[in-house]
Amino acid sequence: MYKFSRRAVFSALAVVGITAVMSAAPAQAADLEKLHFLIPGGAGGGWDGTARGTGEALTKSGIVGTASYENMSGGGGGKAIGYLIENAASSHWTLMVNSTPIIIRSLVGRFPHNFRDLTMIAGTIGDYAAFVVGKDSKLNSFKDLVTAYKANPRSVAIGGGSVPGGMDHLVAALAMQSAGEDPTKVKYIPYDAGGKAMAALLSGEIQALSTGFSEAVALAKAGEVKIIGMTGPERNDAFKDAPTLKELGYDAEFVNWRGFFAAPGLPAAKADAYRAAITKMYSTPEWEVVRKRNGWVNIHNSGADFKSFLGNQEAVIKDLMKKLGFL
Repeated sequence: MYKFSRRAVFSALAVVGITAVMSAAPAQAADLEKLHFLIPGGAGGGWDGTARGTGEALTKSGIVGTASYENMSGGGGGKAIGYLIENAASSHWTLMVNSTPIIIRSLVGRFPHNFRDLTMIAGTIGDYAAFVVGKDSKLNSFKDLVTAYKANPRSVAIGGGSVPGGMDHLVAALAMQSAGEDPTKVKYIPYDAGGKAMAALLSGEIQALSTGFSEAVALAKAGEVKIIGMTGPERNDAFKDAPTLKELGYDAEFVNWRGFFAAPGLPAAKADAYRAAITKMYSTPEWEVVRKRNGWVNIHNSGADFKSFLGNQEAVIKDLMKKLGFL
């Protein structure tokens, strides 16, 4: 059994292009004139929602004048990281959203860079994981999923928006391990970002989806999917109908951090300005609206604290992946 603390946390069609959202700031001058958010995956995924939700809160509160967004799918996030590093000199207004996969994918060698190659701005939120099935699925609870897995692990295709051995895969493996099953037998189907994975679920391509809780809430509220289990310590106000794995008898908790990085070599004054803007955002009602709507928890680690947090998490994840046979 693995229980994840704040210090040891892990965490629709893809759209590639630039979507500019010019949000009018209030009358007073904004702290920052503009921000450009680089999103390593497609629309509908956790990175996309985090960037756009953060931009919404920053612009509506007047902290940032205007915000724009660019989806850059590819390589499980590696394409966007490489782009930010290669174009560092012209990316001083850019913040890239990322999360636990930046550590996992570096550990397994999926791309040559890691978080130390970037300017670490701040960790901002945590998002619980969820197991989701289609609205007409015969699986009505996580116990049903476990029962099907016990009968024949290869008959249960579980999809996710990360590469094999990535976060969504690890969450599925750890959940099955908490049920007393062999975690290495999970039939995991990878997709490039959560939006594509959710589309695969809706089309019947996979039987279940391992994803971020916030990514599933809107469709669950619309009755398009069923959330059969989530990894929070208690039910979440964003969607109270979703049971926790813990209440179903599986001692597994998990929360994925998400945060922001800038290009390497960013001037210290600019980095500090970004950190100050994000810190200020937490006290605004605009942020609380976004946070509550998505079911996020505030996990704020800024600057040096963010670097220390990521270093500690890297060590824990490396140990877990070795135990599960992924390294």
